Amino acid sequence: MSDQTAASNLTPALEDYLETIYRLVAKSGFARVRDIAKARDVNPASVTPAMKRLDQLGLIDYQQREYVGLTTEGETAGRRIYARHQILTRFFNKFLGLPADVAERDACTTEHNLSAETVDQLVRLFEYMEVCPEGKDHLSRFRACSAVHDNVPECEHKCNSFTLITDASGTHRLTIADLEPGQRARIRQIESKGAVRQRLLDMGILPHVHIEVARVAPAGDPVWIKMQGYELALRMSEAKAVTVEPVTENSP
Repeated sequence: MSDQTAASNLTPALEDYLETIYRLVAKSGFARVRDIAKARDVNPASVTPAMKRLDQLGLIDYQQREYVGLTTEGETAGRRIYARHQILTRFFNKFLGLPADVAERDACTTEHNLSAETVDQLVRLFEYMEVCPEGKDHLSRFRACSAVHDNVPECEHKCNSFTLITDASGTHRLTIADLEPGQRARIRQIESKGAVRQRLLDMGILPHVHIEVARVAPAGDPVWIKMQGYELALRMSEAKAVTVEPVTENSP
C-alpha cells in the first residue's frame, strides 16, 4: 500500500495515535503500548484495536504487548501530522495569543482537516513575520489594538476605517441598526463582548460577509437581515454592535 493510500485511510483518531507514536519514537527511540495509552490518557486495552489497524495499513510494526515501530511510510505520515500540529500550535499560541494548553488542544482537533494549501499559506505568514522588517510590528499592533481586543490600553493610532460622514457636524460608526430595509452592507467589525459576541459569531456574523436589511419590526426591534441565503433576526442591541460598510450591487 502506498504512503498516500495509507494516509487517506486514516481517521482522525488513528492520526492521533500515529502522531503519538511518532513523538514517542522521536523522544525515546521506541514506543510501547502502555506509553501510548499514557500519552493519550486512555486504557491500554483500547489502544490495541488502533495498533492493529495501523499495522494493517502498513504504517507501524506491531505485535501484541511488544514495542511499536514505525515503517518508512508511517514515519513519513507521522511527521506530516506532527508538522501540522506544530504549525497550528504556533499560530494559536504565538500569533493569536491563546494559552499554551488551549493552543495545544485546538491544534489537536484542527490538524486533521487542514489542507496542504492552508498549511502553505500559514507557513508563508510565518515567513513574512520573519523576513519583513515590519512583520513583527504588524503583529504587535494587532495584539495592542483596542478596537478589536478587550482589556488593552487605548490605541495611539487614529482609525478612520469604520466612520461614515453623516452631516457637517461630525461622524459616527455605521451599524446594521442604521440601515434601512433594502440596504446592503459588508460587515466590518463585531463590537460586542462575551455571550452576545459569541452568539453573533455562531450566527455567521463575520467580517467581510454581505448582508441586506430585510425588514424592521414596527417598534424597531428586532431587525431582520438576509445573509447567505437565510433570513435572521437580530435584537436592536445586537444590530447596533455590528459595524458595516455600505455596498452596491457590483461591490466585491
